[in-house]
Amino acid sequence: MTYPTIPSSGKVWLVGAGPGDPELLTLKALRVLKECRVWLVDDLVGPGILALACDATRIVKVGKRGGCASTSQAFILRLMARYARQGHAVARLKGGDPFIFGRGGEEMAWLRERGIAADSVSGITAGLAVGSALGLPLTHRAVSRGVILVTAHTADGARPDWAALARSGLTIVCYMGMSGIEELRQQLLDAGFTPRLPVAVVQRVSCATQRHAITTLQDLARDVQARELGSPAVIVLGQAVAHRHGHAADAWMTMPAAHAI
Repeated sequence: MTYPTIPSSGKVWLVGAGPGDPELLTLKALRVLKECRVWLVDDLVGPGILALACDATRIVKVGKRGGCASTSQAFILRLMARYARQGHAVARLKGGDPFIFGRGGEEMAWLRERGIAADSVSGITAGLAVGSALGLPLTHRAVSRGVILVTAHTADGARPDWAALARSGLTIVCYMGMSGIEELRQQLLDAGFTPRLPVAVVQRVSCATQRHAITTLQDLARDVQARELGSPAVIVLGQAVAHRHGHAADAWMTMPAAHAI
C-alpha cells in the first residue's frame, strides 16, 4: 500500500510520563512535550503533568484502562497518523514507559511502516518506581540478586512460567494482576511459592493518592479486599519486601531459608 508523503515537520513522539508524580518526568520528556502542540494522553497521565502544557497545546484524551470504557487502539493509531500528516509534532503521552506494557513497540512499528517519523522518550515505569515510593529494595544482595517485570494479564490468556519464577530467587513485580487477585494467589501457590512469601501491593505508585498493603501470599487477596485496593497497582513478591525501610529484622525474616524465593 502507498501512503501519502509526510510533511518534514510531522513527527510522533512516544513519551513516557512516569508513574504519576510530575517530578519523576525526565528532562528530555519535558523538553519534547514543550515542542509538541498535540498531546494524545493516556488515562494514567495525571493532572500535574497535564498542567505543564502551554495554552496552545491541543490535549486529546485517549484513555485505555482494563475493565473500563476505552478508546480503541485503531482509533489512536489513526489520530497519530492524521496529526503527523498535518505537519504537527505529536506527543503520544503514556503512563510509565512506552516500552514496558505500553504498546510502544506496536505503535512505533505501525508508524514507521507508514513512513511517519517516530521517536521515543523513556519514562520511569511503576514497577521500578515502587522501590523508592515504598522504601523497598527491589534487589538486595542478601536475598535477591535480580528483579523481573511480568504481567498477569495477556491478550492470548498465556501466563508467566510461575514455577520457574518460584525457583529463580528474583523479586517479581507483577502488573495487571488486581482484577483476578484470588486466581493469581492460587496460581502462585500451586506453582510452589511459599504461603508466607512477603508481598507488597501498591496502588497509584508515587501519586498523592498512593496506597499500599504489606502482606503475605496466603493473605494477599484478603488484605487487598480489606484495604479496598484496586487498579492501577503493582504487586511485588519476594524476600526483598521484608527489607522495606531497611528493617531486615522484620518478622518476615524468621522464615526458614529453604522457603526463600
